Amino acid sequence: MESDWLYIGLFLVVGLIIPIVPLILSRLVAPHKPNPIKQSTYECGLETVGESWVQFKAQYYIFALVFLVFDVETVFLFPWALALGQLPLFVVLEGVLFIGILVAGLVYAWRKGMLEWA
Repeated sequence: MESDWLYIGLFLVVGLIIPIVPLILSRLVAPHKPNPIKQSTYECGLETVGESWVQFKAQYYIFALVFLVFDVETVFLFPWALALGQLPLFVVLEGVLFIGILVAGLVYAWRKGMLEWA
């Protein structure tokens, strides 16, 4: 019992030492020569011209999120499709239900106009 706690304590100590030691070493070794150019705001190496605040349509983000959701969800179908001949009927019906939910979500996104790019 005590050896289990010893392993947990050792794991916690090593888990704290690994990130803290490089941080301390980087503070000791890193050069510190501040000047106004180094302290200025840096974004992509170019000075902004005109208005720097640009608003994007939220629809682009929604389009990307819908793609991501369907892309990740279809990953779950690959193992199911590979073992389809060996699965019991209940599992096959669950897979069909899952595909039905995905299709319903796709129809919902389509009707809401989330799949329109422009």
